[in-house]
Amino acid sequence: MDQKDVRIVELPALRVAWVIGFGESPEMQALEKMNTWLKEHNLPTSQIRLFGFDNPSPSAGSPNYGYEVWATVEPEIEPGSGVGIKTFEGGLYAVARYSGKPELLPHAWAQLMAWVEASSYAPGRHQWLEEHLYQPAALQGDVDKMVFDLYLPIIR
Repeated sequence: MDQKDVRIVELPALRVAWVIGFGESPEMQALEKMNTWLKEHNLPTSQIRLFGFDNPSPSAGSPNYGYEVWATVEPEIEPGSGVGIKTFEGGLYAVARYSGKPELLPHAWAQLMAWVEASSYAPGRHQWLEEHLYQPAALQGDVDKMVFDLYLPIIR
């Protein structure tokens, strides 16, 4: 990964609806929960940014872990049906695009981390994120068509 593959982005504060899936394949579980909630509230997915990340992260000796999904929402949207609302404070990120097999996603993260280590930036402590760019694929579980922007937190 080189400089042209990475862009530096200041992500603003976001108001998000959030859900968590937990198990051996929590990503699809969380995305299905969010999709159901979005449909129930007639929220247009074309106007929503969709983010996700491990929570809790995988641990040695267990096939189970969690995946939290966020959907950006307007101030008038209320929580409910197992969906919470919170504000994410935003932050500075090194961002790289990934499309391909989900099982190769850890390799893409490793490349982005190596880029940050070789750059003039230092790793940040705010939340790392995967932005699901092709939402219909993500929300329908079509893993072969998923496209992500990987957001690795950084500081100057």
